[in-house]
Amino acid sequence: MDLPEPALSRNAQTVLERRYLHRRDGSEPLESPGGAFWRVAVEIARGSEPWETSEGIERLRREYYLAMARLEFLPNSPTLMNAGKRNGLQYSACYVLPVPDSMDSIFETNKRAALIHQSGGGTGFAFSRLRPAGDLVGSTGGVASGPVSFLEVYNASTESVKQGGTRRGANMGILRVDHPDIMRFIRCKRDLDERNQIAYNAVADSLPPGKRNELRQALLESQISNFNISVGATSRFMEALEHDQEFELISPRTGNVVGRLRARDVFREMTECAWETGDPGVVFIDRINAGPANPVPEMGPVEATNPCGEQPLYANEACNLGSINLAMFVKPSGIDGSSSATNGHPTPAHERIDWERLERTIRLAVRFLDDVINVNPYPDEHIDRSVKANRRIGLGVMGWADLLVLLGIPYDSEEALALGARVMQVINETGHDESARLAEVRGPFPMWGRSMYRDGRRLRNATVTTIAPTGTISIIAGCSSGIEPLFALVFDRRGSLDGQLSLEVNAMFGEISQREGFWSDELAREVHERGTARGIAGVPDRWQRVFGTAHDLAPEWHVRMQAAWQTYTDNAVSKTINLPHDATVDDVAAAYRLAYETGCNGITVYRDGSKSGVLHVGGSSEPKAPEAETTADESEPGASIEPRPRGLRGVTYEIETPLGSAYVTINHDEREEPREVFVNQGKAGSDIAPLSEAIGKLSTLILRVPSTMPPRARVREIIRKLRGIGGATSLGFGPDRTRSLPDALAKVLEEHLTSMEGSDGDATPVAEMEATEVPYPAGNGQALRLSGAFCPDCGTALVHEEGCDKCFSCGYSRC
Repeated sequence: MDLPEPALSRNAQTVLERRYLHRRDGSEPLESPGGAFWRVAVEIARGSEPWETSEGIERLRREYYLAMARLEFLPNSPTLMNAGKRNGLQYSACYVLPVPDSMDSIFETNKRAALIHQSGGGTGFAFSRLRPAGDLVGSTGGVASGPVSFLEVYNASTESVKQGGTRRGANMGILRVDHPDIMRFIRCKRDLDERNQIAYNAVADSLPPGKRNELRQALLESQISNFNISVGATSRFMEALEHDQEFELISPRTGNVVGRLRARDVFREMTECAWETGDPGVVFIDRINAGPANPVPEMGPVEATNPCGEQPLYANEACNLGSINLAMFVKPSGIDGSSSATNGHPTPAHERIDWERLERTIRLAVRFLDDVINVNPYPDEHIDRSVKANRRIGLGVMGWADLLVLLGIPYDSEEALALGARVMQVINETGHDESARLAEVRGPFPMWGRSMYRDGRRLRNATVTTIAPTGTISIIAGCSSGIEPLFALVFDRRGSLDGQLSLEVNAMFGEISQREGFWSDELAREVHERGTARGIAGVPDRWQRVFGTAHDLAPEWHVRMQAAWQTYTDNAVSKTINLPHDATVDDVAAAYRLAYETGCNGITVYRDGSKSGVLHVGGSSEPKAPEAETTADESEPGASIEPRPRGLRGVTYEIETPLGSAYVTINHDEREEPREVFVNQGKAGSDIAPLSEAIGKLSTLILRVPSTMPPRARVREIIRKLRGIGGATSLGFGPDRTRSLPDALAKVLEEHLTSMEGSDGDATPVAEMEATEVPYPAGNGQALRLSGAFCPDCGTALVHEEGCDKCFSCGYSRC
């Protein structure tokens, strides 16, 4: 092939190798990154075959390849993963499925969702048509369990499905604010469900207050963990909120008014829960239905969105998404935005954007996404028909924060807002024009004659633009995510690549700080520890402003930026409204109100530290205690630890956990009594590695402390205490379910004790050996503050951005 191989960063290469390149039976990759882009280009160009000559198809292949290889445009992950592999998996990222009010339909939808998750898609559901809890069920004479109960059923189903071997399914659940069960829905991630409440009550009284809170938080995060949830806020509700009035609750079964609530009470509950847990978000459902996201009103109304909220869809619709890397369209003139025109004045920022090349890329991307519709192997015939009736596409952007840095514009500035609106206006208008040109050759979308566009130009696509999350593809492109600000300037890539701790510096921050003369290793450490360059004396004021990060920005700048892009977007905008840890419930309320006032279609907030398993900004401020071995001389009087025998024999088990494979070694003495436990998970330097080491050491300590309790009885007590501990995710289903590393250790210990009786278990012995103590390799570098679970692939802390938890190191995403 005479086409250039893409120039990729080391992390981009790793992400492609782990998640995208074609393999057979777990072997080495069968293609290079360039080969993967060519595979996709060849497959998608097939979509133009009815209208192009063979020469035209070859030209399209090359153009599609070059757009991807130059990192100017990338389609959504399922297209990159599956196109051209002939694996039968779809190329679309997001779907909305109907949830009708009948038992057969509810579980038919659940089955369809499981198949979509298995092959790499995410799903959105509106539960608003389900009758409320306690309502009459005519067919049985019983009472309904309500929307939240079926939300829990769908969540459990998702938990048991692994998406195409690459990621777990993601969902959006929406309930209209006028549904009678709205308060239970709002609280479903803050209040313990019946099962978890029983578990909590069983042990809470025996725990100190701090541990009780930790237990409650862990239980909460184990329920409905595979859903984002949003309230469908109606115009009637927002009006009642403004005037401090009540609004009506409507029975979905009869259409009758069955109650009233004070809007401000409901809104307060929404914002308190969002402050505490990050959910619910808000979808302004009437605004969506009044705009271009509802292009064929008779097919509507739109009731739900995809998992991250940026793609409203009719029931059974899917959308094919792709993003343009804006950072690639700045004319070369240095990374400072200060290039001068011939008259000596600085060149205006908008003149430094290569608008002509951007327009060509927009047109090519629209054609690419339209071709995807033609060759996409949809999960079922319902989706196939619905997608082809409207031919929605969603062209968006990534690299916005990078472009602003290249132009020397602070993210939180009026200039940035104006430029964002201008860029999106060009993308939307050019995209619609290209869709009209395609319609002249290929025909309009079948529902065009009954659409909002029927009196204007014919369009090939009912919608053209969407600002979608770009977590993994932005890593491949080496740019910032979507329209999000920079998340951090200096951070640890712990667990990635060689597994060693090392500070990694944003490339542009490193280049500018060195060129401007304010770089030092001490600066990097200080920026990492503080999480920001703002307020650091050694950084010039101008660059403090330009290099503002997500948590530097006041919430209103996040909302106003989202609104600026929404103005010229057909569908919606994925954007996380970042709030500092000390933000108040009133701050959340202000963000929600501002989103409505400025024209957003919805809003999601994330208060730093409100979700576990998500990276916090800044380094740890807690002092590290030196590691020491406890000896009898240093202990309290009468206490002693049994010395370790010189030689022990043991067996090592391998067991799968939600965070990957763990290896548990159990060593025993000459009497076959367990004396030692080692637990090994994650790479050296990753966050999970020291935790696994610690749980093994504590188990060993229990076995060495003098006691009248026999060693095997102590192991049974360890099993009893660890069994069933859960985190944000789990693996397996029913009796085979493994909820966490502690739960996995309990299963291994239980199997080991019963192995003499020939019991089968989940853990696989991988070796028997002479036991020797080998110290676990220690990482180096400053740790970032963490708050829970980690990336299941590489052990790095997750970042919450664009409404989704994702890993900046290896590209893992929960969405």
